[in-house]
Amino acid sequence: MKQLENYRLWRLVLIIMLVPLALIAFWPSPVDQPVQGQLAALLKFLHSHGIPAWLNYRFVEASANVALFVPVGVVSSFAFPSWPWWRIGAFGLLISGCMELGQLLFLHNRFPSALDLVTNTSGSVIGALLAAAVLERLRAHSISAASPRSSGNIA
Repeated sequence: MKQLENYRLWRLVLIIMLVPLALIAFWPSPVDQPVQGQLAALLKFLHSHGIPAWLNYRFVEASANVALFVPVGVVSSFAFPSWPWWRIGAFGLLISGCMELGQLLFLHNRFPSALDLVTNTSGSVIGALLAAAVLERLRAHSISAASPRSSGNIA
């Protein structure tokens, strides 16, 4: 539990995590472009074998955005333990907003999206809620481990 309370370490981890996010956000072309053909073929195969049509490219892309920001929410929760989940979500929205604004202003082959803002923020919130649940469980476990056990004898 002591490692989880090292806020400076978690803030450093968060800063380091932002580097690959920036690379993904500001890559000149969509990062999934090299695999779009394989993904389309995989989805077509899955659809022909009974997977519902709603599991399409847009769903996969949105899910990937959520998954990309779950670690941001988790690490932000450890880096800023006094922040409630909604503030972690707002932080994720701020990061995502900067990414989308940068794409709008500087990248002609990338297209900013309101859906990306929603999915990235959702990932941050999910990560914050997961971190809160884990921390609560760890606290409950450490409290129960530290409390003296009843011997069962009534005096």
